[in-house]
Amino acid sequence: MAIQWFPGHMNSARNKAAETMEFTDVIIEVLDARAPEASRNPMIEELRLHRQRPCLKVLNKADLADPLATQAWLSHYNKMPGVKAVALSCKNASDAARVPNLCAPLAPHRNDSHKPLRMMIMGIPNVGKSTLMNTLLKRRVANVGDEPAVTKSQQKHALNDHMSLTDSPGLLWPKIENPSDGLMLAAIHAIGRNATIDEEVAAFLGDILLARYPDLLVARYKVSLADMDGIGLVEAIAKKRGCLLKSKGRQGELDIEKAAMILLTEYRSGMLGRISLETPETREAALAKFEAEGVVVSHALQEEIPDQ
Repeated sequence: MAIQWFPGHMNSARNKAAETMEFTDVIIEVLDARAPEASRNPMIEELRLHRQRPCLKVLNKADLADPLATQAWLSHYNKMPGVKAVALSCKNASDAARVPNLCAPLAPHRNDSHKPLRMMIMGIPNVGKSTLMNTLLKRRVANVGDEPAVTKSQQKHALNDHMSLTDSPGLLWPKIENPSDGLMLAAIHAIGRNATIDEEVAAFLGDILLARYPDLLVARYKVSLADMDGIGLVEAIAKKRGCLLKSKGRQGELDIEKAAMILLTEYRSGMLGRISLETPETREAALAKFEAEGVVVSHALQEEIPDQ
């Protein structure tokens, strides 16, 4: 299933971000630590490289991600020029407080009240951008919700007398060419449900969990995993949790949609444990497989970014 979700406000938000980039010193790119590359918007990379802006990559929700996978991603990103990466939870005040100090060395020429450090928070929907903004400012200035695309306009605030912070709406790119990326984004709830089929997303998630985290599944659902695939896992959860249809003519049949939401909700909330959907190694292997099958896997912009 190819997942595409690009609400109308995202196009105007992309154009506004391109304008604001000219007056920004450091990009704070918030990623979901459970799927850092799948949640990395290539448009943000294109925009910042066009303006030659350094980037602090914040792997948020690290408390929900596999620690070993997170360390591998930090090592991967910290090898990139002009990039610093950190893993944290934006809900944690002490974690969030580290962010401005990590940005400062990336733009040492902006360090006083005459030349304040101008930072802009960017990322895809529902990765924690507004939570980071609110936590840093110690007050609620941005709407926060467990739904994608809550923020729809930029907000700029002074952090102190020598630092400012701009929050921006969540941005996806117009065409998600790698199907597994779309499914990962749906699994971490970065895409609206109107663009996805819960049962297919849950089956995809189930396949990953069966391959990499079977012990966590057994501990949570108390089911036998022998010869099971993702769809079979959802069906097993339906039986274990008594998810049955009540509609006339189908009474007593398994309610697969309800079971799919149980799996997705318990994964997203961390009830299953600390789980990552990708590592640098699995990412490389997946891309190699797609290329070998003749599928073009590219996150490049569909159009050139005009000079501002």
